Amino acid sequence: MKLMDQLRVKVAKWPYAMVSVMAAIAAFGLYTSMYAFRKAFAAGTFTGHQYLHIDYKVWLVIAQVVGYTVSKFYGIRFIAEVNSKNRARYILTLIGIAWLALLAFAFVPAPFNIVFLFINGFPLGLIWGLVFGYLEGRRSTEFMAAVLSISLIFASGFVKTVGRTLLSVFHVNEYHMPFLTGAIFILPLLLFVFCMELMPAPTSEDKLQRAERSPMNKAERKQFLARFLPGIILTIIIYVLLTIMRDVRDNFEVEIWADLGVKSNSIYTNIDTVISIIVLVAMSLLILVKKNLKAFSIIHLLIIGGCVLVGGSTMLYSLKLIGPISWMTMAGLGLYLGYVPYNAIFFERMIATFNYKSNVGFIMYVADSMGYLGSVSILLIKELGRPNISWGTFFKEGVMIVAIVGGICGVLSLFYFLQSARVSQKSKVKSQKNDDAISDDLITSSLS
Repeated sequence: MKLMDQLRVKVAKWPYAMVSVMAAIAAFGLYTSMYAFRKAFAAGTFTGHQYLHIDYKVWLVIAQVVGYTVSKFYGIRFIAEVNSKNRARYILTLIGIAWLALLAFAFVPAPFNIVFLFINGFPLGLIWGLVFGYLEGRRSTEFMAAVLSISLIFASGFVKTVGRTLLSVFHVNEYHMPFLTGAIFILPLLLFVFCMELMPAPTSEDKLQRAERSPMNKAERKQFLARFLPGIILTIIIYVLLTIMRDVRDNFEVEIWADLGVKSNSIYTNIDTVISIIVLVAMSLLILVKKNLKAFSIIHLLIIGGCVLVGGSTMLYSLKLIGPISWMTMAGLGLYLGYVPYNAIFFERMIATFNYKSNVGFIMYVADSMGYLGSVSILLIKELGRPNISWGTFFKEGVMIVAIVGGICGVLSLFYFLQSARVSQKSKVKSQKNDDAISDDLITSSLS
């Protein structure tokens, strides 16, 4: 038996809670490390350059998001079919390619280095599905996925703080900063991938409570979409809106804060840490809800509540009843209360509710591909159609659309899935009665 297999057998003997905590911390650390290769460039401003009347930094964001978007479409098949034995190798290879792209970005002059942000974005778009594959289909998935998803909030601000520190304290060149930020996270990345590989396979009890997870071929993927199409359409509408505004906040946070008159290298980490803790607690508590349909309904309410919080805080800020820091904190919290469940537990509980043999990666990448396509489209529309509007104003207008459209679609999605669950339950009861009747007929026939 190989050393890794031996270590995995030993870990399988640990208490279930201990394994879950180890996996949650490792997943959080792994994805945070990945963010160092993805978002560090956003800490720079790259001012003074325009190409085709579009700011150079906007070109960088667009290039990376396009790469990320193409990756999500590719991931619909790749993640759905990936073999669990290859996850670690894929993760390290893909992040390695992204890091080399940042090295090329540092030394190739602008604007020719823009293409390397596309090359950087493509492999990184596949990492979420690979990491989540370790966690799904387990009784503790909510807790582990919640901790993992906090990296979506915490890592962005943390990496930008590291990047800004390299720029302001160590006076690192703005173009070299993304590659050097990635270098800082190489050893942690290797450690966390090793820890993820120690995870044992889901237990029989996991499979009983959460449905077995397996790779999906083309026919199975089509069948899944046909089964839940109305709910998936509503889900994608909400997710596209949340992805767009979450991406705007993520990529242009420095500019948004400048528009609001707030300048601080630590503001990103401070606010995102508060948001992270609140979202972590909200997501983790769902592990206490054993009934999948009830948990799935609560997740919907969290998403709807997030949309309400985004809209309410924006109205209060517009009326000058709260300040910019309070608004950005509340709006950010609302966005992530809606966004994080889709990346962590929405599809996990959906599959468990309907006991559908499939995997989260497939449907997550369907939603992600649409989300990032929407994100890059809005960037182009903003720069080509409304180039003079500030990022602060653009963000404020955008989150109000999220609040209204997202809230309505969230309510409709909840009604659809509740109705679908009732129909499924009735069909199951009817099928069971038919089976019992056939069984009774066979017994009567044999006795006569």
